[in-house]
Amino acid sequence: MANSNNKLTSSSSELDLDRPILEDYLPSGSIQEPRGKLRLRDLLDISPTLTEAAGAIVDDSFTRCFKSNHAEPWNWNVYLFPLWCCGVVIRYGILFPVRVIVLTLGWIIFLSSFIPVHFLLKGHDKLRRKLERCLVELICSFFVASWTGVVKYHGPRPSMRPKQVFVANHTSMIDFIILEQMTAFAVIMQKHPGWVANLKIPGNGSAVVYTGQGLLQSTILESVGCIWFNRSEVKDREIVARKLRDHVQGVDNNPLLIFPEGTCVNNHYTVMFKKGAFELGCTVCPVAIKYNKIFVDAFWNSKKQSFTMHLLQLMTSWAVVCDVWYLEPQTLKPGETPIEFAERVRDIISVRAGLKKVPWDGYLKYSRPSPKHRERKQESFADSVLRRLEEK
Repeated sequence: MANSNNKLTSSSSELDLDRPILEDYLPSGSIQEPRGKLRLRDLLDISPTLTEAAGAIVDDSFTRCFKSNHAEPWNWNVYLFPLWCCGVVIRYGILFPVRVIVLTLGWIIFLSSFIPVHFLLKGHDKLRRKLERCLVELICSFFVASWTGVVKYHGPRPSMRPKQVFVANHTSMIDFIILEQMTAFAVIMQKHPGWVANLKIPGNGSAVVYTGQGLLQSTILESVGCIWFNRSEVKDREIVARKLRDHVQGVDNNPLLIFPEGTCVNNHYTVMFKKGAFELGCTVCPVAIKYNKIFVDAFWNSKKQSFTMHLLQLMTSWAVVCDVWYLEPQTLKPGETPIEFAERVRDIISVRAGLKKVPWDGYLKYSRPSPKHRERKQESFADSVLRRLEEK
């Protein structure tokens, strides 16, 4: 209990440090008012709820997790503007067509190899799976090449072992592609129409992954052992949980990859990890991903941008620069709960990637606050106002 209280206190202190000082945003006249008049400071002192609300209006640590941070313009004078124009011509007129050709060539090579391997080697499952894994890694390498990806991998390459699961912070769908080009991971997916679609968290709170239906989903990604679920099915929670446990027990199965944040975060913060990946009773291997925004912001804001436009943004930039750290495997300690285990792994990833922890559930951006939460805030506000009136 003491440990959990300490963790809650540390999370609260981190949140308090991240909040702005309200007085810095108030005009001087609003602080020094003549006596006998109601001052804004007095109003804020009535209840912590009002202070919290005012702080949220000025700025808050939740919405900042999902904001795209655009680079400051540097083409602001007569000397720099011509250089910027040359850069635009090079990126859109030379690099982009070359990258489209590279990606198209990659798909031609991949499909012309994958389809015969998948359908002609039905009786040689072991050889077929090995070749399919290599081909999936190959097409992901073509994707990374189409962005001029400069990716540095630190630590030992993941291997196929039973009773292990890999968890990583999540910025964009390209996280999956960058990791997949090094090792053919199996991931959790929901069947969804469209060539690329936003997939939500499964019932057991495991992960978010993005994919499309048809050849890409049902044939190509299924070849690396992806696990499917359907949110419309109530029983899918238990089915997915059982499939996850069965997968991690398999000796020949591809390593399982989960993004426990459940949503894309802008690579400055980490939100709460879902506990599903930490209840499997196996070794958890943290993976930290950090993007360098010197050329492009790799964060995908799915509410404002389609993935096609996100790919276009990457392919028209100078390069995507990224570091990936495969960190020391972690196991559940005696007396440690899955939630505490998840927080400990989140600490490790956050420190290595230089990300700031915030005590928020990332999936809140898809939903409204619960009525019970609003009622508790209302009761707290009413009690503080009543106490203030009684003092008067």
